[in-house]
Amino acid sequence: MPYEAKVLLSLSQAALDRARVLAGRATITLKLPVSLQIVLRALIGEGLESAASPRFLADIENQAKAVRRQRQVVGRTGADREPRS
Repeated sequence: MPYEAKVLLSLSQAALDRARVLAGRATITLKLPVSLQIVLRALIGEGLESAASPRFLADIENQAKAVRRQRQVVGRTGADREPRS
């Protein structure tokens, strides 16, 4: 059995809703239960296969910039942070 790691994934509500809709459509089309986890695994796998595309790299850049902006806002507002152990 291949090694499997657990990953915490933070998604916007809109992205999560779209993935849930996709899971529902796949369930109806395939007449098999399709979970959100199955959909996310498939999307990640497909994305990794197209990793060389300029559109994919642009999306990665947008995500990285969004994370940077969020961290800067938290840093400026002095929002409470949980202490690390």
